[in-house]
Amino acid sequence: MNAVVYFRVVDPEKAIIQVEDFYMATSQLAQTTLRSVLGQHELDEMLAERDRLNADIQSILDRQTDAWGIKVINVEIKHVDLDESMVRAIAKQAEAERVRRAKIIHAEGEMQASGKLLEAAQILSEKSEALQLRYLQTLTEIATEKTNTIVFPIPMDILESLINKKKTSE
Repeated sequence: MNAVVYFRVVDPEKAIIQVEDFYMATSQLAQTTLRSVLGQHELDEMLAERDRLNADIQSILDRQTDAWGIKVINVEIKHVDLDESMVRAIAKQAEAERVRRAKIIHAEGEMQASGKLLEAAQILSEKSEALQLRYLQTLTEIATEKTNTIVFPIPMDILESLINKKKTSE
């Protein structure tokens, strides 16, 4: 981890008397505070919320260096080095997040499609003419395919009327 700490000596007497080497003490305090604060947060949080972490570290340092006559003006986290295993873990997490989002999008698409299919089925069930048109459209689609067998869907009410006519003629 690398960070830059900007500070100012506001009380030179305290800076000399209260601490042996204010520059070294401030540097050491900044390093340990940086490790402590960043160690309390998840890596995602460190990368996404740098400004808040900078402000937290600055506030902690400023409170602790006040007794030395030092005013911490700003803290900037410059760089966080990641070892190879952390890079792989981040890549796996990112891939899992992409897969999760893809599944959610797919499921939402399925929900929308099922709603439209239900709506179409309701319309087809209410109007027999719509069902007949759908049969004809299906036949047109089948006719363009290179198949040897075509199954011709016939509505049950037509078959029933033919069966009833045959029974009455006997």
